[in-house]
Amino acid sequence: MNQTITLHVNGSAKTVTTDSERLLLDILREELQLTGTKYGCGEGLCGACTVLIEGKNVRSCRAKAVDVDGKAITTIEGLAHGENLHPVQEAFLAEGAMQCGYCTPGMILTTIALLNEHPQPTDEQLLRFMNGNLCRCNGYPKVLNAIHRAAGRLEKIK
Repeated sequence: MNQTITLHVNGSAKTVTTDSERLLLDILREELQLTGTKYGCGEGLCGACTVLIEGKNVRSCRAKAVDVDGKAITTIEGLAHGENLHPVQEAFLAEGAMQCGYCTPGMILTTIALLNEHPQPTDEQLLRFMNGNLCRCNGYPKVLNAIHRAAGRLEKIK
């Protein structure tokens, strides 16, 4: 059954008529051409499809688009303001916390959700929150350094 919904993506309202079972990931990538959100496992286990909904990290491969009708959605494309990167993007860049880059959008958005909830996360909070964001290139030490940098902490993970 088709349903018309309005998604508030990156500060803009987008109206879409879609099947009520269609996933948010598919709408973002196919209808709205926001391809920074990646398809990974399709089961919400890898974090590649992470977006922010009302500031909380959500796996878009498991979220039905109709369930987020009217809610504020942020994708990786919505973080920078012109040439100015979001502080978390800057931290990832400064730490070289990306290799192939496939997991990076999900890692960045999950980091933002983490810092929204815990502005100065302990290592335990950081590791628990980021658990489930998988990096095929095994770039975890640099990702952790970037999260610490973004949180304003200069010490490095060994």
